[in-house]
Amino acid sequence: MALRIRLARGGAKKRPFYKLVVAENTSPRDGKFLERLGSYNPLLPSHEDGRFVANAERVKYWLSVGAQVSKKVEKLLSELQIIDKPTIVDTPVKSAPKKKAQEKMKVAAAIKTADSPPLEIQSEAAAST
Repeated sequence: MALRIRLARGGAKKRPFYKLVVAENTSPRDGKFLERLGSYNPLLPSHEDGRFVANAERVKYWLSVGAQVSKKVEKLLSELQIIDKPTIVDTPVKSAPKKKAQEKMKVAAAIKTADSPPLEIQSEAAAST
């Protein structure tokens, strides 16, 4: 039985409200859960205290038992300093420029540095105009 700490949606249409719950991986998002650990209201301003509430003691218990945390919950729990901040990769490898594009960028950078005059000459030219 794989457990996951995740958000279960509640609230009305266009007015979301989430419960922080421990549930099995196979159960639906808003379905059966084992325990409610807190709540998250994304409509409140980020600096307000009631935006994200979690029972830290119970969260640590479920993590010690082996429950996995979803990405959003991991970010929210790190803001409350219950767990360590997740490492987020800024640029995925898939979107990085390919080999040919990288070669073109290197050539363009080399040309730019070779063509640009020293800073002293640039500042004198700007002053004379």
